[in-house]
Amino acid sequence: MKGFLFPGQGSQFVGMGKDLFESNQKAKSLFNIANEILGFKITDIMFKGSIEDLKQTDITQPSIFLHSVISFKISNINDISAVAGHSLGEFSALTAIGTLSFEDGLKLVIKRARAMQKACEISNSTMAAVLGMTDEIVERICENYEDVVPANYNSPGQLVISGSVSSIDKISSDLSNEGAKVIILPVGGGFHSSYMNPAKKELEVAINNTKFLNPACSIYQNYDANSELSVEKIKEKLILQLTSPVKWTQTVQNMISDGILEFYECGPGRVLQGLVKKINREVTTSSI
Repeated sequence: MKGFLFPGQGSQFVGMGKDLFESNQKAKSLFNIANEILGFKITDIMFKGSIEDLKQTDITQPSIFLHSVISFKISNINDISAVAGHSLGEFSALTAIGTLSFEDGLKLVIKRARAMQKACEISNSTMAAVLGMTDEIVERICENYEDVVPANYNSPGQLVISGSVSSIDKISSDLSNEGAKVIILPVGGGFHSSYMNPAKKELEVAINNTKFLNPACSIYQNYDANSELSVEKIKEKLILQLTSPVKWTQTVQNMISDGILEFYECGPGRVLQGLVKKINREVTTSSI
């Protein structure tokens, strides 16, 4: 059984998608449609912008979405057992399997990105990656802080936390004293936490006003790491995802338990392949 994975923020790079645009007419057409929907040439930023330009949330998210979805669509893949996406990647996954149209998927992604950007400007929050420590110990230390929560369960020994800048600074010292390596991430705010509540309200309205079709296969969602086919449940979990932790470790473990032993990453970079291998070295991974 084959699972297809779609990455989130952090996998972008300057020049992303340029080879697709120049070598495939279908890809070129989809990129041009995206430029029209967005009202500016995102292709110029993707192909020849600076890395600083690509780090802006409202550029990063649609850029990764476009690279991921277009890569999938021009590959003409049919043998799909299930899909999953890391954070933003859930929108790419749902578009790839036909639950969202290309146009609606992109519109939701840009709405989400801009709402998250606005939420970041309201609060002084950030994220940090905690390496080399069990999830349970990180969770226990987080309980000592009112505004620090687990945000991304990426793989065993890699848990990302969100919180206010001051609290993240303090907890970083506590975690380091316990033996963890802590890396403050270059992000605009505390994603997948209550700091995203303002964005969640905007996204909920947008999702409820968008047409969702029955998925072509199951999607394993970040909110609870479970397989889902119900359109109403998919929409509900997509909304809840914004203020809840990404349960990626649990997602991959559940996919493997259900018989998926081949994983294909659709999009820029190989971040998800690396995480899958850290979760279970027995499965195979590759890119499309």
